[in-house]
Amino acid sequence: MLEKVLIANRGEIAVRIVRACHELGLQTVVAYSEADRDSLAVRLSDEAVCIGPPPAAKSYLHAPSLISAALISGCDAVHPGYGFLSENPYFAEIIKQCGLTYIGPEPDVIAIMGDKAAARAAMRDAGLPVMPGSEQTINTVDEARELAAGMGYPVLLKAAAGGGGRGMRIVPDEAELPRAFATAKAEAEAAFGSGALYMEKFLPVARHIEIQVLGDNYGNVIHLGERECSIQRRHQKLLEEAPSTVVDAELRERMGAAAVAGAKTINYTGVGTMEFLMDPQGNYYFIEMNTRIQVEHPVTEWVTGLDLVKWQLRVAAGERLTLQQADVRMTGHAIECRVNAEDPARDFMPQAGEVDLFLPPGGPGVRIDSHLYSSYVVPPNYDSLLAKIIVWGADRAEAITRMQRALDECIITGVKTTIPFQQALLEDANYRRGDVSTRYLNEFIERQKQ
Repeated sequence: MLEKVLIANRGEIAVRIVRACHELGLQTVVAYSEADRDSLAVRLSDEAVCIGPPPAAKSYLHAPSLISAALISGCDAVHPGYGFLSENPYFAEIIKQCGLTYIGPEPDVIAIMGDKAAARAAMRDAGLPVMPGSEQTINTVDEARELAAGMGYPVLLKAAAGGGGRGMRIVPDEAELPRAFATAKAEAEAAFGSGALYMEKFLPVARHIEIQVLGDNYGNVIHLGERECSIQRRHQKLLEEAPSTVVDAELRERMGAAAVAGAKTINYTGVGTMEFLMDPQGNYYFIEMNTRIQVEHPVTEWVTGLDLVKWQLRVAAGERLTLQQADVRMTGHAIECRVNAEDPARDFMPQAGEVDLFLPPGGPGVRIDSHLYSSYVVPPNYDSLLAKIIVWGADRAEAITRMQRALDECIITGVKTTIPFQQALLEDANYRRGDVSTRYLNEFIERQKQ
């Protein structure tokens, strides 16, 4: 087993990893920026090392500082969390070259699946259905125009090297293409250091369905069912649940088998997520793979009873999976609400400042993943996620009622949050029926304005 893990991240995921490590008897070292000196992760960790000033480029995205922190503190492994350098193959390769264990898949796998065009080609060759799109990255507007004409509008431009909605633009017609191409390329270069783009056919009405996979170093791969992640604003998820209301046992088996086949093709190890778009007729298409732990992993943990972060650590330490596919059962229903420091009344403007009071909800079936505490100062430098409220119920109706209670109980003062918005969303008749798509949230916001 591993002995000491550097956590190269911040916020709630850093706290989550600290807790998993401690339960496995591992020591932890949290790498933190000057803005996070008083963070909960630093307080809970066995040790902490300052890696630089608040800007992420000089701290959490600065690989030399992170590697140095791991080496001087005597760590034998590095956990990248999500975001920042978690899907950077060069960071993973440097970690391995320094004699440390990278808690994640092999660098070449990260590289293949991190290049969205290459990932699409690899999964198509593995037999997965893929969205019609470019076979390689596109470099000019003229190339994009030719491809779009053959596919038919609308199309979607996406950053080949990234995710999270950055470098992504919907193009409704040819007239919009030059501006969208320039904007997507600039965003991709700023966010990921690469302006490479690729193009897919855009589905105006679709669901975003994820399949969680788990593999070891001995060729064993299983899937852990699906997550419904369609409730998104600007390609950023706000609420996730498991299972999906439109995935029955037969479809789950087919999608899961496809995800496992894709993961086996690239010799995937650890925890990963295959992402699909599903049209109203139930046809599904692979769009990308996330080679890291997901923000929304707790809903899968609750319906399967498995600890995904612990499994990341165990697989990285060389352990075999003790589970077979037949052992995986999805029980009940789980929902996660992301509580962000944003003001929904002002177009979700990010908030910063001191949290005067934080009183998390509790009671049966309620889980909180958060780095908040009363008097914590939310820095302006990073993602706005403050907490994740996750609930479990025997069925979806109970889970919705339980989430409503949890949101009502949660008190965060000093900064505005998305809690009031989510309370309204849970009352919406369309949501309660499970009638959602990737455009649902924008439509809901417009209805709220009327």
